[in-house]
Amino acid sequence: MVVLSQPILDNLAHFETCKSTSDIFTDIPIMDLSGPNCKTLIVEACKEFGFFKLINHGVSMELLNRFEAEAVKFFQLPQEEKDKLGPPNPFGYGNKKIGPNGDVGWVEYLLFCTNDAKAIFLEFQKLYGKRCLVKGYVSAIKNMACEVLEMIADELQIGPKNVLSKLISDEKSDSCFRLNYYPPCPELQALSGRHLIGFGEHTDPQIISVLRSTNTSGLQICLRDGSWVSVPPDHTSFFFNVGDSLQVIV
Repeated sequence: MVVLSQPILDNLAHFETCKSTSDIFTDIPIMDLSGPNCKTLIVEACKEFGFFKLINHGVSMELLNRFEAEAVKFFQLPQEEKDKLGPPNPFGYGNKKIGPNGDVGWVEYLLFCTNDAKAIFLEFQKLYGKRCLVKGYVSAIKNMACEVLEMIADELQIGPKNVLSKLISDEKSDSCFRLNYYPPCPELQALSGRHLIGFGEHTDPQIISVLRSTNTSGLQICLRDGSWVSVPPDHTSFFFNVGDSLQVIV
């Protein structure tokens, strides 16, 4: 685990920044889960962009807001309290260097397996009394992701219906749930005069990733021509990112 303060400052000369772009991408494909042509449009978006935004997803905004509030409370705890859930091995609390080019991720996170997270859930319950809230949130996101994957399988005419969704719903699934927190770093911003990386350039190896953001911008995607563009935040929706495994299929 990398402590956020001293090691980063010591290596400031080697600190990499985010991709240089000021472009706000306004053509993000928007999928209405209740729309009549949703499954066709989702597959088209997967092929063209590998990324889309999902609206009318059916996940309760009250649940989302409650969970987000608890997540914020966790990351605002004193460091010694957060460290009770770390270091990650591989699950738990941590902060680390990430990225293929040696870039430094200015990020704290919680990571656990959605189907085998008893220890993490128990710690959450002991520290915050919010075990049911976490389980409810994870269940809602898994159900939504499974519905999308079943639409994709149906549109691609591959079967059975759950051929993709079972990779998430199966009790032996290795699907993971991750909370990212990007703390402010005014010292480094003043010294470097550049934007800092929160989570480095990467692809996702799994079948699909479901992302939810606050109303703070920062998420970027790479288009076919190699350009990086910024995705406008929308805390009421979910963003889906095609993983390497699904990319091979579509």
